[in-house]
Amino acid sequence: MTEDANSNKTHFGYKDVDESAKVGMVGEVFHSVAAKYDVMNDVMSFGVHRIWKQITIDQSAVRPGHKVLDIAGGTGDLAKKFCKRVGSSGEVVLADINASMLEVGRERLLNEGVVGNLRFVQADAEALPFENDTFDCITIAFGLRNVTRKENALASMLRVLKPGGRLLILEFSKPVLPLLNTVYDAYSFKALPMMGKLIADDEDSYRYLAESIRMHPDQATLESMMKEAGFEDTSYQNLTGGIVALHKGFKF
Repeated sequence: MTEDANSNKTHFGYKDVDESAKVGMVGEVFHSVAAKYDVMNDVMSFGVHRIWKQITIDQSAVRPGHKVLDIAGGTGDLAKKFCKRVGSSGEVVLADINASMLEVGRERLLNEGVVGNLRFVQADAEALPFENDTFDCITIAFGLRNVTRKENALASMLRVLKPGGRLLILEFSKPVLPLLNTVYDAYSFKALPMMGKLIADDEDSYRYLAESIRMHPDQATLESMMKEAGFEDTSYQNLTGGIVALHKGFKF
């Protein structure tokens, strides 16, 4: 049997690739887009991503003294808001597997004076480098779809979450209205790569991002995966007609 026959396959957008290669390929995408990531988020979503993230913050029930882990935290939108909520007695960990994204986030937040209760950790969501029962709340916004083995990541999140703690997954999902789905497809595969080319000089990365959204599990499937990982009292809330969904689960 050849090495190719033995290798495990996964998807990188619409392409089938070896699992061992995907992390590096995704890493190249986010290394390429890191400098323009915030600008592109505002342009792509017409600023609505800020509302989605605020809803996530509001659903977190984070309060002073809590420890929060923001996985795939990128440029720090959620981490900045969480730092205000946990106060000087709490702690926020901004974790990202991609060094370029982490550096952009570090520079941005330190320049904005977010210090004291924030630390940065380069970490793989599938093998989080933290002790069991560490965090009161874990968030991952627009990052889970890029993880190779999502079941491993969910198990790792459950392990480091405290009993009574909650996980919030903010991710692109499946629109629930047929007409919206048609318009969204046209936007994603025509307008989005063009924006990437014009603004970030990177058409291919934004085509991958559109494809990765379509390959991500739909709302009900992701909720089932959370239950299988051991999360309880799971639920999800569709935002903007299901273009994005906020999934919630607890560790009891």
